[in-house]
Amino acid sequence: PPPPPPPPPPAVVCSPGPFIVFFEWNKSDVTPEAASILDNAVTQYASCGNAQVMLAGHADKSGSASYNVGLSQRRADGVKAYLTAHAIPDGVITTQAFGESRPRVDTADGVREVQNRRVEVTYGPGSGQ
Repeated sequence: PPPPPPPPPPAVVCSPGPFIVFFEWNKSDVTPEAASILDNAVTQYASCGNAQVMLAGHADKSGSASYNVGLSQRRADGVKAYLTAHAIPDGVITTQAFGESRPRVDTADGVREVQNRRVEVTYGPGSGQ
């Protein structure tokens, strides 16, 4: 009898995220810890085709709401710069700044909370919704 057909190659599954990176208080630079998470996100992106990339920037509730929108935009822009430097095309990345409006950990106004100082990276159609 003929030999059995070879097994199909394993399906490459896109991990859409979110990949979440955190920031120091009032800063938007990518820390070494954040960089290692983003490196993993870049590796995962290879299995996502040319998916859209959504970067959602967030801030904690210290500082004014309007300031925090700008800060969360700078954080998203910092992550975008890192990703584009690591072979993700600029044209597939969109950024959105949520400021302090979508905390991971709900706190009183004025509270510094590391979980809320973050950028969430998601891939694929409808990402970032």
